[in-house]
Amino acid sequence: MNVEEEQKQLQDCIDRALTEASLLGATQAEVAASSGEGLSVSVRSAEVETVEFTKNRGFAITVYTGHSKGSSSTSDLSLEAIRRAVAAAIDIAHYTADDECSGLAAPELLASDALDLDLYHPWDLDSTDAVRLALDCEQAGLSNHPNIKKSDGASVSSSGGVRVYGNSHGFFGAATGTSHSIGCSMIAENDSGMERSHWFSGGRVASALDEAAFIGDKAASRAVKRLGARKIVTCDVPVLYSAEVAGSLVGHLIGAISGGNLFRKSSFMLDSLGTAVMPPIVSIYELPQLLQGNASASFDGDGLATYEKKIVNQGTLESYIMGVYSARRLGMQSTANAGGVRNLRAASTGQSLEQLFSEMGTGLYVTSLMGQGVNMVTGDYSRGAEGFWIENGELQYPVKEVTIAGNLADMFLDISAIGTDTDTRGNVQVGSMLISKMKVAGA
Repeated sequence: MNVEEEQKQLQDCIDRALTEASLLGATQAEVAASSGEGLSVSVRSAEVETVEFTKNRGFAITVYTGHSKGSSSTSDLSLEAIRRAVAAAIDIAHYTADDECSGLAAPELLASDALDLDLYHPWDLDSTDAVRLALDCEQAGLSNHPNIKKSDGASVSSSGGVRVYGNSHGFFGAATGTSHSIGCSMIAENDSGMERSHWFSGGRVASALDEAAFIGDKAASRAVKRLGARKIVTCDVPVLYSAEVAGSLVGHLIGAISGGNLFRKSSFMLDSLGTAVMPPIVSIYELPQLLQGNASASFDGDGLATYEKKIVNQGTLESYIMGVYSARRLGMQSTANAGGVRNLRAASTGQSLEQLFSEMGTGLYVTSLMGQGVNMVTGDYSRGAEGFWIENGELQYPVKEVTIAGNLADMFLDISAIGTDTDTRGNVQVGSMLISKMKVAGA
């Protein structure tokens, strides 16, 4: 993919759209356009299941006629299709109610330029190489564990692209990026039944991925450890969220302090800015311009320059999460988070996983969550879980068919430790998180 050529074509499309919007009566307009291509393969039981090549383009325009807003999108970047999209957006704006908070960010707030964050690292990978890697990944899981009887599949994917944002204030920002991954799911079996587990490695740079054989072996070992899972009796005990699921708790925090939920008054954390929402041991921060970061961006969806920020600083909430529109509704300033948060981190309190086991004593170590039982208005929390029972600081046996419940406001305040075993694969990176007490509903 020639990203420079693609970028120029996308910018030309945006120029044409903005000109057309002005001619049709728009007082302001903004356009996001993207182009990408990718390869993905999957195998199962040593057989190739899929080989997919993708190439896609996208174009979305939002126009404002005064304080009325209209939006339209298309995957066709021809001149005629862009004209139709602009006309459709203008037509929609004629039927929408005035909203004084609508409109572009003030020109002086827009990013001065787009930074190169070293996000584009194409992988020289053809379909034959991708299939070989997937087969190697699967075979490693099947070969090293006698209780692994079958595979639920392995996959390899690689994609890259460019996105460009422009608006009628004259701002243009472009960003390129790649994403690569290898994943595997294995099925373990013995007299107690069958268990499935998955593992993957992903990132911007292919050479930084875990070896395919390691991924297959880890998926298999995780499945084997699940064999013989038991039910437990209902109890109130400490709950330790493993690193791969602890990020969901941070995600619930972000949802509760996001501008949309706040101005709609649909969050249990209304008016919480400047208050203690977690213990002093907890700090959560955003690094949106991290080089090679999984979610890095130098400007947000409104064209504002992103910046590092402390969201929770020693337990105190220091920042909401807002784009321009939600900030206006709240009478505040945007935090340059249109499009979401980027590269969230939670500081560790210094304990290894084994030390966290010792600290919790007896309780539940959660490695998998099911269901969506979270009420953002009240903070009530109830989700299905699987994991391992810990007793006297030692892992005893796998646990299944339990529900963990509480209220997020209380759970956040009951965080007693965050481990050093950070899961570095996603946008939200945090170590295992220990909550001092929760209701665990079992048999």
